[in-house]
Amino acid sequence: MTTFDDLLEEAGTFGRCQKRIFALLCLLSVLFSGVYVGIVFQGFTPDHWCRDSAVVERRQACGWSLADSRRLTVPLVNSSGVLQQSSCEQYDVDWNRTGLTCDTQDLDLSGVPVSTCKDAWEYEYEGRKSFVTEFDLVCSDGWLVDMFQSTLNVGFLAGSFAFGYLADRFGRKMSFLMSNILNVISGIVVAVAPNYITILVFRTLLGFGVKGGWMACYVLMTEIVGVEYRRTVGILYQMIFSVGVLILPLLAYFITDWRWLQVTFTVPYVLFLSYYWFIPESPRWLISQKNSAKALEITQAMAKENKMKLTTNFETLTADDDGGDSPSASLLDLIRTPNMRKHTLILMFNWFTSAVVYQGLIMRVGIAGGNVYIDFFISGLVEFPAAFLILFTIERIGRRLPFATANIIAGASCLITAFIPDSMFWFKTVVACIGRLGITMAFEMVVFVNTELYPTFVRNLGVSVCSTLCDVGGIVSPFLLYRLAVIWQELPLIIFGAVALIAGGLVLLLPETRGVPLPETIDEIEFPNRKKENPLENQQTKKLLKSDLTSNKETTSV
Repeated sequence: MTTFDDLLEEAGTFGRCQKRIFALLCLLSVLFSGVYVGIVFQGFTPDHWCRDSAVVERRQACGWSLADSRRLTVPLVNSSGVLQQSSCEQYDVDWNRTGLTCDTQDLDLSGVPVSTCKDAWEYEYEGRKSFVTEFDLVCSDGWLVDMFQSTLNVGFLAGSFAFGYLADRFGRKMSFLMSNILNVISGIVVAVAPNYITILVFRTLLGFGVKGGWMACYVLMTEIVGVEYRRTVGILYQMIFSVGVLILPLLAYFITDWRWLQVTFTVPYVLFLSYYWFIPESPRWLISQKNSAKALEITQAMAKENKMKLTTNFETLTADDDGGDSPSASLLDLIRTPNMRKHTLILMFNWFTSAVVYQGLIMRVGIAGGNVYIDFFISGLVEFPAAFLILFTIERIGRRLPFATANIIAGASCLITAFIPDSMFWFKTVVACIGRLGITMAFEMVVFVNTELYPTFVRNLGVSVCSTLCDVGGIVSPFLLYRLAVIWQELPLIIFGAVALIAGGLVLLLPETRGVPLPETIDEIEFPNRKKENPLENQQTKKLLKSDLTSNKETTSV
């Protein structure tokens, strides 16, 4: 029986056709970065304080500086051991009755009672219009900024399940096109929404479509290349995300309105609809749907573009993993036996940790001070070595040690960065960038390590279940970052460092999978030292034993 891999060997495992499709689909990964981490610029929270209309009018009439009017409006408060002007309180004074004049900007207000902001806020950074400044999402409403990112991850979570089903039911290509239609509609509504509730609802729908389309592309790419190229293609596809991270600050520098920035993220999805004519459906999926004729037609077109020729008459095509006699997958299979349970819990925690730390470190750039554009660009630049380090080490050293080391480096860097004083700015930046490199490497490794630790019949289910913790981590991460930073700006780093160190230690409890065949049954997971029977070797051994017995009989008879 002929499999698609047999056909692909003649059509070309990674020829011109696959490279063209890979390049086209990588554009989606570039755009995904803007949706995922665009909050750094769209939700930028500048230095702010309570607005007092009477003081603002007097400032304009008397020519006071912004600092003069601010001193008359807000008190000094103790923030992490440092006296700073309050962002959420103001002096409880009726300046209209007090009779504020141009000569009273030096008043002593130390004994005046204070209250929470009554009217609105003023913002020091006027160069960027974010949804924070548009809707005054500061102080008691600051948690709504967290919701902007959390609702996106809620959409990711739902999209992972929904499009996983849709891609298996209607095909990879059709799911990708459906996601783009949803992305265009929801993305434009977010850009023009009149109120924040509408923004959050359609932000969720945007996450639903974006994650589903990204996954469909990932699966499609890995299904049209040879087995030896799947891991490389998957890692590089994730690395292209970092290209988008580098482009994002450049776009944000020139597009200062968050709504127009949202339009910039959305418009390319219209162009992706043209992929209907440029990318094929997955032949593997077509074979699984008993449509071998169409699969053969697509493979012939791929062979032609690769300047190859199908020399064999393939009359019958089958899927590579025809599960006719395979047991059905169940959630209980992931936790029923000791080793499977251990693998599942450790991988779930690593998915969670990778999302929390990676997303947290990116969003922290927006609150750490300094030039947000330069800092974001530098931190994104250090992501590139991650993919090359993975490709260089996994076949030489293995999976477990680089995976654990990446987590430990990320955790240690976060802890060290938290205690480096702000006066040592460049040293603090370098250590933080090392942490970003470590968690990027860990994030990219958890994907394929997950696939190598489950038997075939439950592999897809195992990856799907474990990876949901990635989206849960994304939901939690904004609240950990922004709410804890109010207490102490470096407190989130300590939390990130602790969970990354724990994750690294847990990885050392996993088995090494370099050079080990993918497991087929749970018994191979539970009893890894038991020699796997090879049917071909057993058949040859039986023939040799039979030959020896015949020979011995002949010798005896002589």
